[in-house]
Amino acid sequence: MDRVRLGRALGFGARQAIKTLVTAMDAATAENPAIKGGTAGPGMGRPQAQSSTGPDPASAPPRTPAAGTPPDMPVRKAAHATARTVVQAREVKQGLRRGSKRFGEAVWGPFVRLSGVLWLEVAGVFFGIFALMAVGYLWKLRGTWHSGAATATSHRSLMGAVVMLAFFGYFSVSSFVRARRRERRR
Repeated sequence: MDRVRLGRALGFGARQAIKTLVTAMDAATAENPAIKGGTAGPGMGRPQAQSSTGPDPASAPPRTPAAGTPPDMPVRKAAHATARTVVQAREVKQGLRRGSKRFGEAVWGPFVRLSGVLWLEVAGVFFGIFALMAVGYLWKLRGTWHSGAATATSHRSLMGAVVMLAFFGYFSVSSFVRARRRERRR
């Protein structure tokens, strides 16, 4: 969005907010028509304390509504504007929640998937290192078996190396296979 369009959008929003505030202030400061007509309302029998901060409300000129409008029209307008503002605020809150959820899915989803793939590949490398150590140990024991001087201890060492090669070789290969599957999955 360019600066001109952004300025227009912000200016329009600011003007609408000021109009809503002016309408609400007019409604709040308007005289109650029930008191003007002489009907008894809440607090009518009690004297009211005078405020020392503002002008005397009795000496203020009475406001007259525009010709052809009922006296409670500004109150209705203010209530309607306030209700509309509340609805808009709720919609904005819901939109923000949906947008942040989508943002989280768009950013964190690939990050979690790729970090899982990386973790599986690193684990596969470590298992592969142990499998290569077992291959190296088997290579050393091969000379003992070819010379015919195999003892029970060398036989146990050979079987341990074979088992180590089988387990760690399987874990290494399966980690890389799982990493490829996870990488291709969307």
